[in-house]
Amino acid sequence: MYLLDASTFCADTANVWQVIGWVLTVFKIVIPLLLIIFGMIDIGKAVTSSKEDEIKKATGALMRRAIAAVVVFFIPTLVGVIMSLVKNAPDYKPCRKCITNPGGTYCKDAANLIWNDDDDTSTVSSN
Repeated sequence: MYLLDASTFCADTANVWQVIGWVLTVFKIVIPLLLIIFGMIDIGKAVTSSKEDEIKKATGALMRRAIAAVVVFFIPTLVGVIMSLVKNAPDYKPCRKCITNPGGTYCKDAANLIWNDDDDTSTVSSN
């Protein structure tokens, strides 16, 4: 049985942190695009209906979506700030690097280093 060691937790789970980093990166791109697309659709429908109430309703919906998008957009920044608070702890460096730069080689190298060093613990006796 393999238990996680607190001193190597981030390196042991580097692949998970890298996936989280990619998800946050995709959110940074997809949320603004969806905001623009849905806003254009709503405002376009309201303008073509030529009703004052429809235009006000669509504008209000667009503002709510914009606020929600800004909140979601700043989640990666918040994660980066939290990770920077632990930047001096060397044990958490792989976590921070994998989340803030998921496309870099540091995350992969950290995981390979840990997993290659633990070859003797991965064998299971067949008694």
